[in-house]
Amino acid sequence: MRFELELTAESKIEDPRGHSPETLRRLREAIASGAPANPDARRLGFFEIQSDDQVFYIHVSPATQKITLLATWSHEPELEVASSA
Repeated sequence: MRFELELTAESKIEDPRGHSPETLRRLREAIASGAPANPDARRLGFFEIQSDDQVFYIHVSPATQKITLLATWSHEPELEVASSA
């Protein structure tokens, strides 16, 4: 399922874990460019956003639409395993 987040100049991204300004910039760019937000099936309002080689784990408040960055990690493409015949 794809979820579109709309980021405006007024949108606030909270960062309780103190990620770098570069990480926050990349998250803003990912949201602004329409990167897909994949919902966490176990937690309402939580999403993973993948942008190039980075994944952001966020919460979007249903009341205020405020975005909270909770975690980020590198995304490495799955390696294709060649089978020998």
